Parts: sequence; structure tokens; C-alpha cells
Amino acid sequence: MLFWAVVLTLVQMVVAVTLAIPQVGMAALAGNREGVTYEGMADRGLRAHRNMLESLVLFAALVIAAHLAGLSNATSALGAQIFVIARLVYAVVYLIGIPWLRTGVWAIGLIGLLMVGSVFLTAS
Repeated sequence: MLFWAVVLTLVQMVVAVTLAIPQVGMAALAGNREGVTYEGMADRGLRAHRNMLESLVLFAALVIAAHLAGLSNATSALGAQIFVIARLVYAVVYLIGIPWLRTGVWAIGLIGLLMVGSVFLTAS
């Protein structure tokens, strides 16, 4: 699931850049981007990608730590699957621009993340 989370993050990066090109042009994107702003779907794509980067750090740390500690189990595996699927849905919902649904899907991803982390609370 960590692999698929990274793939999703890379796809979100490509989508964000692809949506930004028509608005600001390649020259602006190749530059230092000072003062460059995006609107609409391009802005939402960038924000969704940044949010995924923030979440990916936590997800990767928990998944790797659980694996290295030998604590991975069915709950952590299910939590990882929930996290990745929720993050995929989150990215699509964010791009479309559905605020309350986006928040709900984000919360489902958080539940998946907490399920992965729960292995440390239940370890004896």
C-alpha cells in the first residue's frame, strides 16, 4: 500500500502541473514561482497534492515502523488499504470541488491511518 500511496502522490503532482500549465505557462512553472497563483481546478489540484504530501509522511512512518517492529496485522493492512483508497477518492473529490464530501473522505483516510497506528497500542 505504501507503493500505491507513492504512485498516487506522483500522479497528483503530474495532474497539478498539467492543470497549471494553461493558466500560467511553462515559463512560470520552470521559474521560481514567486507571485504565481492558480485558480479553480489547478489550485485545488495543487492543494490536494500538498495535503497528500503531508499525509504520506505520516502513513509511511507508521507503515514502515509497524513492519520493522513486526507488528503488522490484518487491522493495519486493512487500515492501509482504507487510507490509500480514501486518498484516491479524496483527490478526485477535491479536484471536482465538493467541500463537505472532501472532508468526510479525508476523515475516512484518517481512520485508516489510525488503524495502521493502532498496532502500537495493542502490542504486548
